[in-house]
Amino acid sequence: MFGAMLGALSPQLGAAQDARGAEGSEQTPSDPDLGVRATAELGFLAVVDHDIRLGSDGTDIDDRSDGSQSNLYQFTRLSVELDLWRRHHVTFLYQPLELVSDAVLRRDLRIDGLDFPQGTPVRFVYGFPFFRLSWDYDLLPAPDSLVALGVALQLRNADIAFESLDGTLYRGRNDVGPVPLLRARGRIPIVDRYFFGFEVDGFNAPMSVLNGSDTEVTGAILDLSLRLGWRFHDHADVFFNLRYLDGGAVGTGDPTPTSDGQQSNWLHFVTVSLGATLDSRP
Repeated sequence: MFGAMLGALSPQLGAAQDARGAEGSEQTPSDPDLGVRATAELGFLAVVDHDIRLGSDGTDIDDRSDGSQSNLYQFTRLSVELDLWRRHHVTFLYQPLELVSDAVLRRDLRIDGLDFPQGTPVRFVYGFPFFRLSWDYDLLPAPDSLVALGVALQLRNADIAFESLDGTLYRGRNDVGPVPLLRARGRIPIVDRYFFGFEVDGFNAPMSVLNGSDTEVTGAILDLSLRLGWRFHDHADVFFNLRYLDGGAVGTGDPTPTSDGQQSNWLHFVTVSLGATLDSRP
């Protein structure tokens, strides 16, 4: 009788043992070594202060008052980030930036040895788009938090121009060169999938140190942002971003037929933007 009962139960016992064995051997899927994030921001830029002087006898120009750059300008910022083993991050960033305004001069301006008389309608152009490649290392192992330190290399692509609208007067400068940066950023969870983030890139150094030339120009940049975001999906978030851009250069560079190379250019911009991130990692 007992043998019959055991015989009847043996298939069920065997199935239960097989299920327990399968459950015990089950493994959590490993985290992939590579993650990809794409981020886009769109908003506006306000000129807080922007001073330019070109030439040793040039006028100190205030682009807000002299160039009527008191409007709001479109701001766009795009980046792609590779996340390696969740701790190393390589980011490629592109930020277009061009301010164009027209103004009738309320005073005489001297720019690189050329006089722009009061009453002249002039177009002011300031272009400073840049490309930036950065690396940073996350000091925190938690996947939902980030405190990272690293370095970056920015390629500046400056284009400055002053042109009378009748085309008779023109002065301009352009410059392309590398700018090394130190970098820090963070992401702190708050509550209900909301988070606070910050990011800062900056440096101050003589240009001769950076490019090996004999120019005596010192350049500086500070790119600082604060962010409040919401992770509304395992693979996506949206955020509000406030950014402060500060930088410029002062000194004497290489002379040209229309310039002795002396320059001073300092800017202080604020941007307000909305953005979104798509993330291959949860």
